[in-house]
Amino acid sequence: MSQESVIDARGLRYRYEDGTLALDGVDFQLGPGETVALLGPNGSGKTTFVLMLNGLLAGEGEIRVCGMRLERSSQTAIRRKIGMVFQDSDEQLFMPTVLEDVAFGLLNQGAGREPALEAAMGALEQVGMRDAGRKAPYHLSAGEKRRVALAGVLVMNPEILILDEPTTYLDPPGQRELIHLLKGLPQAKILVTHDSCFASALAQRAVFFVKGRLAGEGSVDEIVRRFSWDGRE
Repeated sequence: MSQESVIDARGLRYRYEDGTLALDGVDFQLGPGETVALLGPNGSGKTTFVLMLNGLLAGEGEIRVCGMRLERSSQTAIRRKIGMVFQDSDEQLFMPTVLEDVAFGLLNQGAGREPALEAAMGALEQVGMRDAGRKAPYHLSAGEKRRVALAGVLVMNPEILILDEPTTYLDPPGQRELIHLLKGLPQAKILVTHDSCFASALAQRAVFFVKGRLAGEGSVDEIVRRFSWDGRE
């Protein structure tokens, strides 16, 4: 496997309990600082794939993250390398205040309360949400929730960011703000998205999933030209 990849996945296969084959032999690499868009129709395997990358789903194949092979003994270390922002920000926001939400991961790892809150405030400042620290998450707009969820990931200092449908519920100004924010972050990124304009603004490369396989790879514009969203070239 390449020593230059922060993610190197080979032969990934996953079958759900109902017999559905969600992944069928996926090979994938992500370079340091690279942004890759995962495109494809609903049910093509994109979300299953990213859930396998940090061990939330266990199937067949080999995964290395930052040089570590994913196995039971390395799951905790690997999950610290990968920060995942889910499609629905409400899944990640559950504490009484925004600041407590962002600090939760550090506190859960045993950090002291004051250092954790200080780091959380720094992460909120990084995403332009410093003034929201005392607010309840449910008072935030969709775009603000997305920023806070991202801050909760960034405070853990991951080397890789995975964002699942990050433009969901965002209006055009919110999408532009998110693009600007993500462009300024140094981490390698995987974007699971149906939004080709968003992908084109951020990703150096795109891969297209069809029925659990990678059917194509290239620039975002090339992949959008080649494939329709039902997977046909």
